[in-house]
Amino acid sequence: NPDVLILDVTMPDLDGITALPLLLQKRRDLVVLMVSTLTRRNAEISLHALSLGAADYIPKPESDRELRDSESFRRELIEKIRVLGSRRKHGRVAASARINSFDARLNLNSETFLDTPAIAAGAPDAGRIALRPFPPATPRVLLIGCSTGGPQALNAILGTIGKVIDNAPVLITQHMPPTFTTILAEHLARTSGRPAAEAKHGDLIRAGRIYLAPGGLHMRIARSDGEPVIALDDGPPVHFCKPAVDPLFASAAAVWGPWNLALVLTGMGADGARGAAQLVAAGGGVIAQDEASSVVWGMPGRVAQAGLASAVLPLNQIAPKVMRLFSGGRS
Repeated sequence: NPDVLILDVTMPDLDGITALPLLLQKRRDLVVLMVSTLTRRNAEISLHALSLGAADYIPKPESDRELRDSESFRRELIEKIRVLGSRRKHGRVAASARINSFDARLNLNSETFLDTPAIAAGAPDAGRIALRPFPPATPRVLLIGCSTGGPQALNAILGTIGKVIDNAPVLITQHMPPTFTTILAEHLARTSGRPAAEAKHGDLIRAGRIYLAPGGLHMRIARSDGEPVIALDDGPPVHFCKPAVDPLFASAAAVWGPWNLALVLTGMGADGARGAAQLVAAGGGVIAQDEASSVVWGMPGRVAQAGLASAVLPLNQIAPKVMRLFSGGRS
């Protein structure tokens, strides 16, 4: 009766993608973490496993020796087991970075705020979440940041907001390694029916397209000859992540100011909180996914409890809200 089942994509008798639905049929609340090497085939299988009910995935080193010696793999595996295992207690994954009441203005720029260790906990005190009014400007750019559970959430939202995508660029940072982001972009193109691809350095940013940060690089927004363009950054990880959400949000705030609408979706940790603060300071709006519909309420929880969100919504209400806002509605 395990809290978390680690399921390898490649096994000798029954492969992981075949075993997964059989296991979930026997126990619907089973939390399954898929493990695979960074090949295109395994990336496709791992992302398909998420659509079948796996909670998350983790890429593993190629060789047994690398597997034994990889401190980063060990750290990521333990962290995911610890956070995903809280489902057994709470019926879902609890906040991975829960914070109590605090003054967001004092703490958002501090390393303490951003690097507080994850703490599993129950439902938050809703009275502590203060919502901001939506900005008066109608948004022209959609930004999305997500991590654990993100691919499922992205498919749900982008498959519904085609008219928004037709009139605005969509820029996404999903915590994901190389190869996986390539496959995810292909999935999002099929789901949305719009062009979606890993962003390339120097890409002109245009309405009607979905730009996904490539694994292993931060995606920022810059200007070239007055035009907004993609700037890929090979700098150090942010919050142990590369790509990270904060560089996207912060640079978009500087380029587009009040025309931004950002979604902070399910995911571990604090990435996105500092960037969301910069978006809000520039006049943009932020929506956070709620705890009940998040696989992990870390990233959106930080944003919500910092008072940076204008709405905290279940996943199935985010797309309708986005469509209303882009059509000029404020409620």
